[in-house]
Amino acid sequence: MKKILVTGCLGQIGSEITMKLRNTYGADNVIATDIRKPENNDVVKSGPFEIVDVTDGKKFGEIASKYKADTIIHLAALLSAVAEAKPVLAWNINMGGLFNALEVARELKCSFFTPSSIGAFGPSTPKDKTPQDTIQRPQTMYGVTKVSGELLCDYYFKRFGVDTRGVRFPGLISYKTLPGGGTTDYAVDIYYKALQDKKYASFIKKGTYMDMMYIPDALDAIVKLMEADPSKLKHRNAFNITAMSFAPEHVADAIKKYIPEFEMTYDVDPVRQAIADSWPNSIDDTAAREEWGFKPKYDLDLMTKDMLEKLKVKLNIK
Repeated sequence: MKKILVTGCLGQIGSEITMKLRNTYGADNVIATDIRKPENNDVVKSGPFEIVDVTDGKKFGEIASKYKADTIIHLAALLSAVAEAKPVLAWNINMGGLFNALEVARELKCSFFTPSSIGAFGPSTPKDKTPQDTIQRPQTMYGVTKVSGELLCDYYFKRFGVDTRGVRFPGLISYKTLPGGGTTDYAVDIYYKALQDKKYASFIKKGTYMDMMYIPDALDAIVKLMEADPSKLKHRNAFNITAMSFAPEHVADAIKKYIPEFEMTYDVDPVRQAIADSWPNSIDDTAAREEWGFKPKYDLDLMTKDMLEKLKVKLNIK
């Protein structure tokens, strides 16, 4: 990776991977793009930034050509709960945008990364230690676009030789960016509310297990996969990766070690609960570990300690 173009650079993953890549490869070598340009934003101010609507393939290609991009990190997408509320828009962005991005990668001979998700699985997928290769019949528009995206990336690799790579992200937890419409967002919001209010009403019910990952491990996974020896990648796209699997009450218990008075109640959102119930309890990431050395650093306790420490500073809480 020498000249890297990032789409969706203002989202949860995009805002952090852009800064990590700039610190690693040089600020001028990472072109950040998004559909809007906010003022006083670190991503916007720290290096090249362009407004790009990924559904506009012509503009997308012009910007990539302008900067002579050799790598595309394609992150622009609607997340699960938002996609379910706006399915047509989700298809247009998640699939139309991906098709445009792959076409640009094909034309410019770029390496290509885009994430899939545990949302690519469905109710008929094995729930525990979900295999790398298994049935995928999701019942959400988000899941449909993720499965379709996995297949499309495979097609572009096999048909056109585009160096496509990707992972199936679990829920991602970060102190830097606010929740953005995902089913796993409770695991971010709970830390804010614990510090600010000492209480939280979970929109996911007790006992609902989902895979999760702290954002530093997710960012490391992107870089490690993109730098991996291609001859060792048997799967290439949509590697299962995970760091921990837990239910809401387990996060509450971890927080109580640092904030003993913290209380959690439940105010279940039926839409997001139904999505969560269709996803695995835990997934098997053996392929990622064997093919490119994936190895997360954070478990629930270590993540909770770091989240609370970082958020205290961010929120100016003594």
